[in-house]
Amino acid sequence: MLEKKTNTYEKTVLIGVLNQHQDLAKVTEYLDELEFLTYTAGGEVVARFTQKMDVPNPKTMIGSGKMQEVEAFVEEHEIGSVIFDDELTPAQQRNIEKQLRCKIIDRTSLILDIFAQRAQTSYARTQVELAQYQYLLPRLTGLWTHLERQKGGIGMRGPGETEIETDRRIVRDRISLLKKKLQKIDRQMETQRSNRGALVRVALVGYTNVGKSTLMNVISKSEVFAENKLFATLDTTVRKVVIGNLPFLLSDTVGFIRKLPTQLVESFKSTLDEVREADLLLHVVDISHPNFEDHIESVNKILGEIDCTSKPTLMVFNKIDQYQAETLDEEETERTSKHFTIADWEQTWMQRVDGNALFISALNRDNLEDFRKRVYAAVREIHVTRFPYNNFLYPENLDEYM
Repeated sequence: MLEKKTNTYEKTVLIGVLNQHQDLAKVTEYLDELEFLTYTAGGEVVARFTQKMDVPNPKTMIGSGKMQEVEAFVEEHEIGSVIFDDELTPAQQRNIEKQLRCKIIDRTSLILDIFAQRAQTSYARTQVELAQYQYLLPRLTGLWTHLERQKGGIGMRGPGETEIETDRRIVRDRISLLKKKLQKIDRQMETQRSNRGALVRVALVGYTNVGKSTLMNVISKSEVFAENKLFATLDTTVRKVVIGNLPFLLSDTVGFIRKLPTQLVESFKSTLDEVREADLLLHVVDISHPNFEDHIESVNKILGEIDCTSKPTLMVFNKIDQYQAETLDEEETERTSKHFTIADWEQTWMQRVDGNALFISALNRDNLEDFRKRVYAAVREIHVTRFPYNNFLYPENLDEYM
């Protein structure tokens, strides 16, 4: 059902809307991320369009003048897909599709498409398929004739390709069947988690593409798939790790992202269960990204939604080797956070999180020894609290094993 990615890049156009919640800088940032998502899905961004609107057009999201501008560009450059950064209503999608006569995709559909490409195991494929059907259900009207005309490509991987005759009743039945299948797998995974014994559980969490899988490989000496694309990891990977002589379980989870589709949050509940049941969270951050603090906020928001904000957490700022502070221009009179050095950020975040912060490069293995010591100390504290009678087995200082 889920189609593999091809090597040809599809010509696409991105559209963002400026409003009271999103100024030009924020929309530009979102479109940068949307372009990376498009590249991950197999698309080539040819142009971007933005429009300032306090209230989105209920029929076409953007105004009629801007629509005519986009229409002319699409026709002239033979654009295959137009991708909106904000989620479109079914009516908006149909109206825009009718006028532009090409595939119309929103951020939610694009993320679902990437998940469809990345799903490897039966469990992940089932989760993605459920999310796709939930997204498609309110969009069935008028969709199938469009799918007959445009097959394959970005946003078209999924149930629509082979189920042209599908109606709402069949889709609802399929959703019900997939939910039952996931419930069965969930029970199996819950049994697996309960059989892991009393080892301390540590979960890597963070925004997508921050280097969690690379860090997982370095710590556990395993070969977890890692790639410089969004959502390289969908399935949760669990490895037994030993630091000193202290064993614990380390899990690598799916990366978070802003505007994460609610369908995926619902479908990937079991993946998030690894986070819920963890004793310690390692919140990995790509400090080289200019908006890494916004990423931290987005991750914390999702952690709040699954009631995990109170868990012991180590902030792990990764990719220090790629970080570059901006120089102070002659016109700038005040030094801001964009001019901070790594040392400045260390001081800042150490104060914000009571010293529970680390600055490393997983790729270059910079400061990994300090990382091992800090993780050992955090895991040991949880372990000896749970099993005080054998705390003599694990000295407080990891250096005693060196």
